[in-house]
Amino acid sequence: MKKTASVCLLAASCLAVLFMYSCGSVPSEELKASIQVTDVETKWVSKYYQPWPPRLILVPVVSFRVKNVGTRPLIHVNFNGIFKFKGDPENLGDNFLAAIRSKAVNPGETSEVITLKSNFGVEGKTVASFKDNVQWKPTEVKLYARSKGSQFVLLGEWDISRTIDFVEPAPVGIKKEEPANPQ
Repeated sequence: MKKTASVCLLAASCLAVLFMYSCGSVPSEELKASIQVTDVETKWVSKYYQPWPPRLILVPVVSFRVKNVGTRPLIHVNFNGIFKFKGDPENLGDNFLAAIRSKAVNPGETSEVITLKSNFGVEGKTVASFKDNVQWKPTEVKLYARSKGSQFVLLGEWDISRTIDFVEPAPVGIKKEEPANPQ
């Protein structure tokens, strides 16, 4: 009876290890070594716009792709972007995204574009007003990743460009009637 229990315990332990490995548990060091961040684009986008009275809230955004330079498929990878004004110890905002879920990124492959948008930003009146807005300071993003069995690992830091990806709609008003053209 004791021998049977020991054999069952050993078999259960082996199955548990096999199950953990097959579920994609990845140590933090291996996760960091497997991810190459490519095609990084940063900009500011509109979170809120109101034409009258004029009000515009812009938030920083980072878009990127992930190339798997490791030996195992990347699956169940979560990303976290922490946005900060440069030199400021406090976060401006963040964004957590469970980006690589059911479709794995196999070794050598590159993911679809992943976009993280800050939940907080800077308020102004119009796009033109941001040029002189003292609150619109140089901003950076730190990008972290996490998978099953790993802690968050820092993938890199990027400056947020001053590009604003928002165009205010043309003002709506009374049409000016053109004089009739007598012939």
